Amino acid sequence: MKNNNNDLAKELSQKIGVNESFDVVKRDILIGGKEASLIFIDGFMKDEAMLWILSILQETRKEEIVPNTLSKLISSKINYVECEISDKIEEMEYMILSGASVLILCDTNEGIIIDTRTYPARGPEEPDLERVTRGSRDGFVETVIFNTALIRRRIRDPNLRFEIKKVGRRSQSDVVIGYIKDITNEDLIKSIKDKLDNVKTDSLVMAEKSLEEFILGRSWNPFPQAKFTERPDVAAAHLLEGHVIVMVDTTPSVMILPVTLFHFTQHAEDYYQNPTIGTYLRWVRFLAISFSYILPALWLLLVINKGILPDSLKFLGPKETGQVPLLLQFIILELGLDMLRIASIHTPNALTTSLGIIGALLLGDFAVKVGWFTPETVLYGAIAGIGMFATPSIEFALSLRLFRLIQLILTGLFNIYGFVIGLLFLSITLLRTKSFGGINYLWPLIPFNKRALSTIFFRKPIPEVRLRPEILRTKDSDSKPPENN
Repeated sequence: MKNNNNDLAKELSQKIGVNESFDVVKRDILIGGKEASLIFIDGFMKDEAMLWILSILQETRKEEIVPNTLSKLISSKINYVECEISDKIEEMEYMILSGASVLILCDTNEGIIIDTRTYPARGPEEPDLERVTRGSRDGFVETVIFNTALIRRRIRDPNLRFEIKKVGRRSQSDVVIGYIKDITNEDLIKSIKDKLDNVKTDSLVMAEKSLEEFILGRSWNPFPQAKFTERPDVAAAHLLEGHVIVMVDTTPSVMILPVTLFHFTQHAEDYYQNPTIGTYLRWVRFLAISFSYILPALWLLLVINKGILPDSLKFLGPKETGQVPLLLQFIILELGLDMLRIASIHTPNALTTSLGIIGALLLGDFAVKVGWFTPETVLYGAIAGIGMFATPSIEFALSLRLFRLIQLILTGLFNIYGFVIGLLFLSITLLRTKSFGGINYLWPLIPFNKRALSTIFFRKPIPEVRLRPEILRTKDSDSKPPENN
């Protein structure tokens, strides 16, 4: 139903809380002798731009804007790029709450949406979790439009698309789907869009993490099935491979779909180094991840069965086990490492060094001296901790850390049988895990793909890596541009 200016401005004011919320402002002005109302959220508006627009509007004469007042205002008076006419009160309400301003004139059934919004934002900084010794130092921020600009600066492809959707009945969070139209599989894009359309919730409380659980479904499987990054170069590289990225406004990280296990073992540092150095770093990382999982349980198994060790390995195991059983020592170490990690998150930066000294040196040294731990358990617990922190993805590291604890407990309780059961449990879990779209989590190991697997274990020179991952079923499988005829 159409409204006159008084009813439209009054209804809109009531819906968004003018005179109730201190930051919701309704400014009554005269434009060419006509009464008008400007409604906006204080703190979102570019003051300089609106002052300039208002100065022009208030100097406007009546004969300059009749007839077709709104059209003439946009075409000759409001010299601003982003403005449009709307007769939908829901759209005007949403735009005001998103930061835009709405101008409503007397005796009209429509309003002018003027997008002069600006959001509080920090400058792009290098992400703490994805630092590199060489390469770009910018990172995503909490404003989605800045994040899309950081990617467009790297990919100036006319086929790059960023589609926006509103998710959350109350929060109406801006969610952006990014992909390259002539590369990405259409079924993948459609599947993600359908998932977003079917999200039924009041709000995305934890931004992209909440959205991940709606997209990937309910699961107690700890292994991550979506990759998160705060680096624009990493997001751009995945887009060019044929992945889809999902951004949520107010968060500085983006979600990459679909991914496999090996995506969580790679780091941008590999590609900012020589291929030989990058390959070496990759092998060291694989070794650290493997040691992080298997070494404590394997050492415990060998110590329990010390009689089967050859003479060259007789040195393994403590001469005195101390007052606490070895299994319990490892469990206490694991829990202590997690306590230290949690405490470091809640500790101000100025005190983190002191916390590390207290946790890693003093407590560990005192625990050995009083007989709680043997030096060997502290050593292997520390190696496992280093391996966890050497894993590029914190989500993958924490999931592997949980399976390490299970492996330790099974080995300590059931000896060799528990050790084998723990390995089988991990293997079965990985085999049963599916990434988004039903993709095998262990690809290209299962199903086996020699070419793709070689690019994972070896950081090949970039000109040699032409084919995009087959598992993504991209429209354009070859990254080499077509030759001109």
